[in-house]
Amino acid sequence: MVRATTVKEGHGRSRRFYEEVLGCTLDRVNEKLSLVQLRFGDHLIDLLPAGPGEPSGGLDHVCLSIRCEDLEDVARALAQKGVALEGGIIQRYGAYGNGPSLYLSDPDGYKIELKPRI
Repeated sequence: MVRATTVKEGHGRSRRFYEEVLGCTLDRVNEKLSLVQLRFGDHLIDLLPAGPGEPSGGLDHVCLSIRCEDLEDVARALAQKGVALEGGIIQRYGAYGNGPSLYLSDPDGYKIELKPRI
């Protein structure tokens, strides 16, 4: 899964969020396109700066499949980093079946669903 999105105010704030809060790693940078690609397990997240006067986004949410023993532990760790969760942990149906998931937002307001594979 690739999530390509335009970000407000350059890459810095969003890149720090994905690397420091969610644990993504830098995969590659394309200076010509001002493209930053971040790796999240099997997933790739592309960050592109919005041009002058361009709106950012246009995406409802992206779901990231995670490996964890206890989603409550993940929720607590995110809260300790100052991340506001949206609605707590709820059972939802997704690509890998029913299971718990939680929502949060990145610094640009994009909704992210974290859902363990069951």
